[in-house]
Amino acid sequence: MSKFGELLDEQIPLLLVFYKQFDDLSVQMHPILKDVAAALGDRAKVIKIEIDKNQKLATALRVKVLPTLMIYKRNEMVWRQSGDQDANTLITLLQDHL
Repeated sequence: MSKFGELLDEQIPLLLVFYKQFDDLSVQMHPILKDVAAALGDRAKVIKIEIDKNQKLATALRVKVLPTLMIYKRNEMVWRQSGDQDANTLITLLQDHL
């Protein structure tokens, strides 16, 4: 989890997306996340976290439903939602924290 702490130190908004490789809803989010990352460029980061490889982190953050999305800004969670989201909503949320 030390890398996670380093990520949270970022000054730009950070969108974390917890997913499972073979979960249909999680897989459907991948192109949406690419669109979000492309739209915001270097003003925000989009990071996908596969829960099977990061079980301790998922447990610590109480991730129970996939996908689970979180926005962090300066070490603080400012938004959290489970389930699918559209690109425009995510872009707007991230822009609100620029």
